[in-house]
Amino acid sequence: MSVLRIVSYNIHKGRSASGARESLSDLRLGLYNLHPDLLFLQEVQGRNERRTTLHAQHESLGAALAMDVCYGCNVVRPQTDHGNALLSRFPILQYENQDISDHRLEQRGLLHAVVEVEGRPVHCIVVHLGLFNGGRTRQVMALVDRIKRMVPAHEPLLIGGDFNDWNNRLAPLFVEQLGLFEVFAFSPRYEEAEGTLRGSVLRMGRNLGRPPFLRPTTLSASVHELGVNGGARMTPPPRTFPAAFPFLRLDRIYQRGFAVRKARVLQGQPWRQLSDHSPIFAELELP
Repeated sequence: MSVLRIVSYNIHKGRSASGARESLSDLRLGLYNLHPDLLFLQEVQGRNERRTTLHAQHESLGAALAMDVCYGCNVVRPQTDHGNALLSRFPILQYENQDISDHRLEQRGLLHAVVEVEGRPVHCIVVHLGLFNGGRTRQVMALVDRIKRMVPAHEPLLIGGDFNDWNNRLAPLFVEQLGLFEVFAFSPRYEEAEGTLRGSVLRMGRNLGRPPFLRPTTLSASVHELGVNGGARMTPPPRTFPAAFPFLRLDRIYQRGFAVRKARVLQGQPWRQLSDHSPIFAELELP
């Protein structure tokens, strides 16, 4: 039995939530203190010819955390590029970056790696989906197709990333097509920012009712996951964006083949200043 500490985090290219200052050094320390086994990172700069302190961020983090690294470049600009990265305490056996861009204005990819955990292959996929609903659905179908072709049903699977799925319409696809469940579906009940002013405001808002633009319009928009018996779980995944006062549910970790010990969003200091997203932390048990 192995217990894995998993983090999924959009690091905002190593800049603070406002973008006004560099945060990579503080982010490196924050991640080090979590003692992660697997890091699913989005918006990682592989190249920055303007600022050497922001160059090769995956390599810098990997060296500081003593982790294996693989990087998938998605967005290429004249002096920079960025994409997804996987950092692993376990050996990375192989990896491939697949282009899932839906149109020219958004370059998106999925980074699929296989790591070896105590002699067992574990498939890890890092994703950052598009901003438009139709494009996200097509990107998820490309992800589903890849998994059906390349991931044996009996091998453990983790998907972490920024899904930009604030209305949670994609969750049923993962459950129905792949038997994947978001980690908060089976973790102890998560109460957002309990004991804080923000938590009190959120609970008050739930009691008073949501504004129309945040109300789910379909069952799939409000369903967290489908239970193993086909029943719907109506508790939504937690809010992760913006980090200073999260109200959108953008980030996820999906799993298959694990037992979930705990899952939570890391809020407060230092996380609210390191990126515009809050990271998700999960502790998973591999039987």
